[in-house]
Amino acid sequence: MKIYLNGKFVEKKDAKVSVFDHGFLYGDGVFEGIRSYKRNVFKLQEHIQRLYESAHTLMLKIPLTQAQMIDAVVRTLKSNHLSDAYIRVIVSRGEGDLGLDPRKCQGTATVIVITDKITLYPQELYQKGMAIITVPTVRNLNEAVNPQLKSLNYLNNILAKIEATNSGCMEALMMDAQGFVAECTGDNVFIVRRGELLTPPNARLRGITRDAVMELAKKQKIMVSEKLMTRHEIFVAEECFLTGTAAEIIPIVKVDGRVIGDGVPGPITLKLIKAFHTITSKDGVKY
Repeated sequence: MKIYLNGKFVEKKDAKVSVFDHGFLYGDGVFEGIRSYKRNVFKLQEHIQRLYESAHTLMLKIPLTQAQMIDAVVRTLKSNHLSDAYIRVIVSRGEGDLGLDPRKCQGTATVIVITDKITLYPQELYQKGMAIITVPTVRNLNEAVNPQLKSLNYLNNILAKIEATNSGCMEALMMDAQGFVAECTGDNVFIVRRGELLTPPNARLRGITRDAVMELAKKQKIMVSEKLMTRHEIFVAEECFLTGTAAEIIPIVKVDGRVIGDGVPGPITLKLIKAFHTITSKDGVKY
């Protein structure tokens, strides 16, 4: 496996960063998870734009242009002879001292691109649907670590994931501080209610797959709205599913012990899954 590290390709065993890197010390950095399908990097430009937006808010200067970063991703895929892959792009603050002050990181940011495989959920769950549980850990406040920042500080999500796995579930539903549904630990959430597709507007990452699914729904003449919702709206929904780069679209058939709809993946969910798979190898950057 070849890893892109600061402009060079190195073997996995040689892909190392300093223990003084602020990404390691403090989670001070940003990342993106991206997928390629049949030598097409799905929504690559959108992912890279989100990476740079997160970095801008953190006042983290990336030493590559967006075009150069896209080229780095493509070259890493080619170096590993991968046509279908999961791609992780990481930019950390770089080496500094043991204090918090990012100004002490005098060098350039650390840039890493990893291309590999990922299986987030077992295949049978895509066919039968998955059960999730609401956890006590709430999603970060916008005024704290804004959920729209895809930063290396993922402890909020990890704590919720621990709570889910301790309860026997693979994914956790997270509320915001006001008690409204926000998102899951790594996925956005959708429900179908009276034929309309609904998704929360609050306390969540601006999902690339989420946006793609909303656009697909509109093309399928399915009404789509962003709406604040509580757990009650999810419990009484006809359908529920999650979206994410690694997860793609996965049906949810039970939430907190309540069966959703008929307890099987619903017709709108299945229709969107089929439509999604028609665009993954087309909408993006070919290599």
